[in-house]
Amino acid sequence: MKKNLLKLHLFITMLLLSSMACSIFVGGPDYPTQTIPASPNEAQTLQEQIERAFLAGAETGLITLQITENQLTSFMADRLAQQANPPFTDPQIMLRNGQMQMYGKITRGWFTANMLITMNVTVDEVTGQPRIQIASADFGPIPAPEGITSAISAIIDEAFTGSFGPVAVGFRLETITIADGIMTLTGRVK
Repeated sequence: MKKNLLKLHLFITMLLLSSMACSIFVGGPDYPTQTIPASPNEAQTLQEQIERAFLAGAETGLITLQITENQLTSFMADRLAQQANPPFTDPQIMLRNGQMQMYGKITRGWFTANMLITMNVTVDEVTGQPRIQIASADFGPIPAPEGITSAISAIIDEAFTGSFGPVAVGFRLETITIADGIMTLTGRVK
């Protein structure tokens, strides 16, 4: 009986040690209770929606585009999947109370933590392009990796400006509003 109990303790100890060898979760901000699934179809739908909005705007001179949390989450997941060493994984983008909140998982060595970056998305008055300012960044107990906020800002900026791409020639953004899971962008074709 003692021999079986010793084997059981040894087995449990080995199981715990092997699970710890992969990574140790050290906390951070809680993910939203309702997660947003990333879908390649949603990322593609966003690109097509942008193209349609600009084609319609070429005729009317006005462009209105509504982007959902699902589309942004899918688009960001697609962009991160294309990188060899992304700064974070498992993006979740929430559009609430006039701000964009981006959740993710950051890994440093054996440690994994949740992160939350809250951003204000406004219009740059000079260029007429989206301006994204990080209002706060919480990486849990892991210190903010050097340059991660600028790397994440670059990814987000590229996501916004890159998605508009060639169809946005002559486009000037006028307003951006964020509420209830939708970002609405309005502008004019010059």
